[in-house]
Amino acid sequence: ITSKTKIFLINSPNNPTGQIYSEEEIKELCDLLKKESQKLGKPIYLVSDEPYRNIVFDNEKVPSIFQFYNNSIIVYSFSKELSLAGERIGFIAVHPEIENKEIILEGLALCNRILGFVNAPALAQRIVANCAFSKVNVNIYQKRRDIICDILNEAGLSFIKPKGGFFVFPRVPIEDVKFCEILKKELILAVPGRGFGSSDHIRLSFCVSEETLNNMRPNFLKACEKIQKYV
Repeated sequence: ITSKTKIFLINSPNNPTGQIYSEEEIKELCDLLKKESQKLGKPIYLVSDEPYRNIVFDNEKVPSIFQFYNNSIIVYSFSKELSLAGERIGFIAVHPEIENKEIILEGLALCNRILGFVNAPALAQRIVANCAFSKVNVNIYQKRRDIICDILNEAGLSFIKPKGGFFVFPRVPIEDVKFCEILKKELILAVPGRGFGSSDHIRLSFCVSEETLNNMRPNFLKACEKIQKYV
């Protein structure tokens, strides 16, 4: 945190790791931001990106930043929970006691108008309005998570079990791009970890059918055998 710091951005449940900041961690962060804001003589805003808030496993909870920090903003998307990938539809919630509230609200309204061309069409917005309080069946995602984690364990790769979302971020023994190329030859698509700041990881998604994940197992294990000559 420096004199130039204006916003602190977090993503929980996290993409790509699937980890969730605990209430204790959130509180410690908010206490730090309060202290640094006072020291700098200006607010540092905390923005929490939470599109996977309702896709959590093993009875985990996603604590709200609002209860710990007034200068906070929550960003949410319906596209994940309602399986509407590509539809730019959600909301931004601003803490009612945030500093410079009027300026922030005016800025958000202006941004929404400027970016209107990427927003969901009127029909999709009406659909979401009727589905806003629907809940995803998390058990489906949790079962898929367990399948892909079992495959990674069998392959001998190191990873942290996701607590939410629908991605897993295993460490790989060779360069991420090279590993993804080998997987591609086995008809498996993965994202190189360097896009998330870690070139010794890859991102895998489990938002596909159980059949697809089970069919992936032999191909993934075969790819892991191939990389041994590069290790």
